Amino acid sequence: MPEHEKINYVEFPSTDLDATRTFFSAVFGWSFTDYGPEYSAFSDQGINGGFYQSDRIASSEANGGALIVFYSNNLEHTQSKIESAGGSILKPIFSFPGGRRFHFSEPNGNEYAVWSDIAA
Repeated sequence: MPEHEKINYVEFPSTDLDATRTFFSAVFGWSFTDYGPEYSAFSDQGINGGFYQSDRIASSEANGGALIVFYSNNLEHTQSKIESAGGSILKPIFSFPGGRRFHFSEPNGNEYAVWSDIAA
């Protein structure tokens, strides 16, 4: 149930919705519901959201975009799945107070991060 004044939904740009669906399905096991040819939604992933068709990709730390961070019980395994599905590692695994993380981009170029509090 939606909660008053809490983040409820997130949307990301995609230059290629097919590549987006394929990548997130392969890496994270997501399923999608299409709403026309220019929108594909996901649910039950910690937050619901979707991808919309766009000619521009603007979600990166370098240009001030919000950074979505996933959690993993096995950072190296998640990184391997991302690379196998066509993602690019933007920042290799590094330590920070509280854990380790890395940054990646999916085939459309949007930047994300994955973190873990479990030691290697």
